Amino acid sequence: MASSWSLCHLCLLAISLSLAATPALGQGTRVGFYSSSCPRAESIVRSTVQSHFRSDPTVAPGLLRMHFHDCFVQGCDASILITGPSTERNAPPNLLLRGFDAIDNAKTQLEAACPGVVSCADIIALAARDAVVLTGGPSWPVPTGRRDGLVSSASDTANLPAFTDSVDVQRQKFLDKGLDTQDLVTLVGGHTIGTSACQFFRYRLYNFTTTGNGADPSIDTAFLSQLQALCPANGDGTRRVALDNGSVGRFDVSFFTNLRNNRGVLESDQKLWTDASTRVFVQRFSGPIRGLLGLRFDVEFARAMVKMGNIGVKTGTDGEIRRVCTAFNS
Repeated sequence: MASSWSLCHLCLLAISLSLAATPALGQGTRVGFYSSSCPRAESIVRSTVQSHFRSDPTVAPGLLRMHFHDCFVQGCDASILITGPSTERNAPPNLLLRGFDAIDNAKTQLEAACPGVVSCADIIALAARDAVVLTGGPSWPVPTGRRDGLVSSASDTANLPAFTDSVDVQRQKFLDKGLDTQDLVTLVGGHTIGTSACQFFRYRLYNFTTTGNGADPSIDTAFLSQLQALCPANGDGTRRVALDNGSVGRFDVSFFTNLRNNRGVLESDQKLWTDASTRVFVQRFSGPIRGLLGLRFDVEFARAMVKMGNIGVKTGTDGEIRRVCTAFNS
């Protein structure tokens, strides 16, 4: 009986991995889009990300978050890269983003190799995948063929998911982009390699909104003391703290385990455990039985990233291929 169960488990796992390896195509993107027009496109992006990662490993979560923030505003069109006083890049949710130098360096090399061919939007999508791989996460085929957008407005970032959002609000924001509840929990799991500035969660430690003076009662007591030591009440609000306590910089499921133990740093993250609609996915990612009866985070994350990467993409003659990623073509 045990060997029969084992064989069944392996068969289903193979099917799951096979399905995960098949990217969800949409709106004109496809894997290998540059195979003829710029054969070295993906390797140039990969080597650039690797170089920046060696100098500063925090570029990995930065590039992942950049892709997320880009796709949720105007679609995945590199609108987040445009510089200027009223652009997305200078909106409050994006002020602490990092990784722009890596994108710019990759673009410079690609313009030398294949002028006017590879979009900045595709560079972001490829760089996010390569960043995940460097932290021990999965790889996946990235459909390419996106073109760069012609609009970048700070006001459009108002609908980005926020750290105080309820689960209902989070679910609606994702649903508006064609992403379901499982996608929400899976993509938030990208916080396994992320950090947050104290200013975005310190209110939970000292002056929580529902308790007045005092800490958020949902935070584990021992963990609360750790966070208060890292983020004193009147300390530096820009100090960075790992969103995945004990496993910063490593792509794994411990982020979900921490949520189960009331050790989520951001209020919006911890709510994924307290709300029944999302708790089931946290359980399946972090429970004692994963894969056959649960969900494999690496497999589902790859699938969700491909799905997210096709939000509102511009293809064909829509948009442009920028010469530099920080400015529209004149």
